[in-house]
Amino acid sequence: MTIHAVEFYSGIGGLHKALDTSSVSGSVIRAYDWDQSACQVYDANYGKGIVKKADISKLTATELAELDAKLWLLSPSCQPYTVLNPEAKGATDPRAKSFIHLMHNVLPELVSMKRHPSHLLVENVAGFETSTTRQDLLQILHELGYSICELLLTPLQFGIPNSRLRYYLLAKSDRRPFPLVPHCQKVCRHIPGRGVDWENTRMQPEDEDSSIREIREYIDDDLSEDDIHLYSVPDRVLEKWGRLFDIILPSSCRSCCFTRGYTKMVERSGSVLQMNETLDTTVVFDTFLKRQQVGDPSAIRILDDLKLRYFTPDELLRLFCFEPVGSRGNERQGFVWPSAVSIKTRYKLIGNSVNVRIVKELIEYLFEE
Repeated sequence: MTIHAVEFYSGIGGLHKALDTSSVSGSVIRAYDWDQSACQVYDANYGKGIVKKADISKLTATELAELDAKLWLLSPSCQPYTVLNPEAKGATDPRAKSFIHLMHNVLPELVSMKRHPSHLLVENVAGFETSTTRQDLLQILHELGYSICELLLTPLQFGIPNSRLRYYLLAKSDRRPFPLVPHCQKVCRHIPGRGVDWENTRMQPEDEDSSIREIREYIDDDLSEDDIHLYSVPDRVLEKWGRLFDIILPSSCRSCCFTRGYTKMVERSGSVLQMNETLDTTVVFDTFLKRQQVGDPSAIRILDDLKLRYFTPDELLRLFCFEPVGSRGNERQGFVWPSAVSIKTRYKLIGNSVNVRIVKELIEYLFEE
């Protein structure tokens, strides 16, 4: 039997893609998002009529009861909870309103109507687990008879060279148990029965961890001259902020978390690529800084040989597992960007999305008996 699902805060459909690629027989029958560009991308990739541009804080139990979906997939805004936002306000942030509405108002009413989802998956930023929103969510789900499994996972645990620690909550109705969950553990650091807790090995040499793929498997090595120019880091940015970038090589087995501010922010928004692996990054930058300090107007040209550039949106799609590793050009599996969606918007939408591989694994575990 096919399980009908509803995807909330659907973005470019990462949760939908995860369900489609999982071993669970499921189908997203409705998706909701407020962002018009996200809805355009969703339509282009999953067919028109599934996603609705809607204010989720105004959805009612009556509307959702008509869908009779047994699986809810939710990726609410992380901005109220992220440590990167110094003004994060948690539950009092207006962007938290819609999720709180779903959990406080809609879900209890659906339970009373006996039209509630039997399974839920929630994704959010690491930090959500310390919020009052999470405390209230656990209490509500417990009172409504759901069993719960919480996790903190990063793509590095799945061999993907990207550090993106995220909080996940899985829930089943009728207090059905989750397999192999330790009774003493509040938040799991791996999927029970699948792997082990993640240990941060950042200070160890990368070649000691052969379980993680190299970045080169995810990037294009044959960009056109126009694309190389398009994705190069601008001189004005390098001159002022270049020393703050997280610069990685194609042979690297890590990259920083990519956010919606990638290419617009320097720190903590994602890594940039140094395509020339023969040069020592630190030595070249030290030489550049010395020349810059003595007022050499051509100092910036010293950095040219590093061949620094941003990841392209399509390369990030591979890191986020929307596309298979190694897919290039005509080999791509069909994810498309409508021509009206700018490169800036593509970066923003990817940064707001989920890692498809991790969610796929979690969906399969969620339905494991």
